[in-house]
Amino acid sequence: MSIDGHTRLAFLLGHPVSHSASPAMHRAAFAAAGVNAAYLPWAVTPAHLPAAVGGLRSMQNLLGANVTVPHKEAIVPLLDGLTPEAQAVGAVNTVIPGDGKLVGDNTDGAGFLAALQEELGCRPEGLTAALLGAGGAARAVAVALARAGARRLVLVNRTASRAEALAAHLAARYPGCDIAVQTLHSSWRVSEVPEIRLLVNTTSVGLHPGDPPLFDYNSLPAEALVSDLIYRPAETPLLRLARRRGCRAANGLGMLVHQGALAFERWIGAPAPLRAMREAVER
Repeated sequence: MSIDGHTRLAFLLGHPVSHSASPAMHRAAFAAAGVNAAYLPWAVTPAHLPAAVGGLRSMQNLLGANVTVPHKEAIVPLLDGLTPEAQAVGAVNTVIPGDGKLVGDNTDGAGFLAALQEELGCRPEGLTAALLGAGGAARAVAVALARAGARRLVLVNRTASRAEALAAHLAARYPGCDIAVQTLHSSWRVSEVPEIRLLVNTTSVGLHPGDPPLFDYNSLPAEALVSDLIYRPAETPLLRLARRRGCRAANGLGMLVHQGALAFERWIGAPAPLRAMREAVER
């Protein structure tokens, strides 16, 4: 699609962003839907995030923005408001402009649940899940699972204080879900979470070759479902070892597509072309 004076702009704010498939996915969506828009990755260091948000605020042709690591929580106070979903999560992955204001939303949780059902045939009601990490993605996944009826969530993070803060956030909103915290280290074993059904990696470990193991992968029980939110590489060491042990496992491609489709719908106000988006990511 050609760029002209009527082209609207969407951005991905993060650091790094060079690995992201979101630009290809959204460009395919705009083309399939006949929308005159362009999607650009914007590498923004944490120190420059306020200036970047100011730049978004000044654009009259802004369509919207996505937010990724490490800005999902840091961007919250820089926006003019939050949707109920973003308020519940305490993190933003989608920015929606309107009436001169920037509103933060979060489509990660809904995208995760759609992918969980689609790829692993898993519904959260009554299950026990362990979440590795306590950042913006972990917040969205935890809120989605607790709201959907998970019986117990165990937050496993290297920095206990971050996991404890997230646990307090969840406990205040979802008293029917039992929330526990454990410390993540290379010898942590999945057996420390009795009756575990689902393990979700929300950290960036596995994104780069040579990353050390998150925990004792040999402790994975064959009946566990494993979800790694990383989608590039398509098979992380965690997923490879999980499959060898007989676990059903999925990477983050499905979540990427579903959360992106929801962001598209927030910006455009029309159904997203899911098939075109998925094909673009797979290519």
